[in-house]
Formats: sequence, structure tokens, C-alpha cells
Amino acid sequence: MKRRFLLSVAVIFAMGALGQFRQGLYGAPAANTPQGQQTQQARGAQQASPTVASVVDRDVRAIEKQVVDAAEAMPEDKFNFSPESLNIPGADYKGVRTFAAQVKHIAASNYFIWSPITGDKVPENIKDGNGPAELKSKAEIIKFLKESFALGHKAAATLTAENMLQNPGNSKSTRLRLASFGVAHAYDHYGQMVEYLRMNGIVPPASRGSGG
Repeated sequence: MKRRFLLSVAVIFAMGALGQFRQGLYGAPAANTPQGQQTQQARGAQQASPTVASVVDRDVRAIEKQVVDAAEAMPEDKFNFSPESLNIPGADYKGVRTFAAQVKHIAASNYFIWSPITGDKVPENIKDGNGPAELKSKAEIIKFLKESFALGHKAAATLTAENMLQNPGNSKSTRLRLASFGVAHAYDHYGQMVEYLRMNGIVPPASRGSGG
């Protein structure tokens, strides 16, 4: 048994040595071969070190997809739905936001949270966390939502290891705190959007194909 084990180890080392010998003899795999392409991709991944900006931007992109997909999944005629309309016995849903209001609140908050980082002014039609009152249709609201996340990507792109702990403008929070809080806040309301979809018999896009 011991001899077999030693023989197996010897074979493994011999194969490794042979591979190194062949690479040294014939050079690295050509770039136009599948093996060469995989090698280049692996090297590229090692060389592309993450930055503060890239990490935060990835988080912004992740919640953006979740929220936008959920908003697009709700039919136009259900955009003004709120649990209050279900009249569930014992439930206190009086005065809660409608689905449309949830989406507009995320978008408006994105502007308030991320604009100090970029230095952009909050659009004049955004007076508070409810968003512009004139936006009524599903298309208008989703456009507003996507534009707010574009500001999030812009904010993430400004972050560096040198400035991430600075307080932009008159803010009491650091740039990194504001950037990450925008993501966390959106996730909070995304959870409510998911419940609204479920109440209307709609499986959230992120849950489709995974057992619902």
C-alpha cells in the first residue's frame, strides 16, 4: 500500500515537471488557442486589482438591477397598489406608500444621498423623499429611477482610498458612508417592493428559476 502511494505521488510530480518542461520548451500557449485565451483571462483577472470605486460601483449595480427589474415586473395597472386596499383583518397598512411611491422614494433618496458626493444639485422638481408629484406613469417613474442610479455610478467613480473618509461639502457623513448608505437604503425598500409583487401573485424576477 505504501509503495502504491509513493508511486502515485511520483507520477503526479513527474506529470507536473513534464508540463513545466513542455512549456519551457515550446513556450506559453498561443493567444489564439482556447488554452491561451484562458491563460490571458486568468492573468488579466489577477492584474485587475479591485479599487474602492469598483467595489462600491458593483454594489450599486447589484441593487439597481434588483430594483429596476422589480419595478418593471409590476403591471402598469398595479403601480398604485398598496396593501391597504386588501383590507386584511388585524393589519395596519393605513397610509403606507403605494408601489409607485416606493419606487419614487428610492429614486428621490438616491439623489439626496449621492449628490453630495458628486457635487451635483438635486433636481428642482424633487422637493422631498416622495419624488416629483407630476410623475404618474410607469414609464416616467422607471426613467426617473434609472437616472437616479446613474448618479450612483457617478458617485462611486469618484471614490478613492485617499478621499473616501472625507466629508463632502457640508455633510456630516464620509463619502464612503454616503455611497454605501444609498445602497442599503435601496435594499430596504426593495424588500417592500418584493412583498407588493407577491401580494399580486407576481414572483420577483430575482426569485424566478430558483424555486420561487
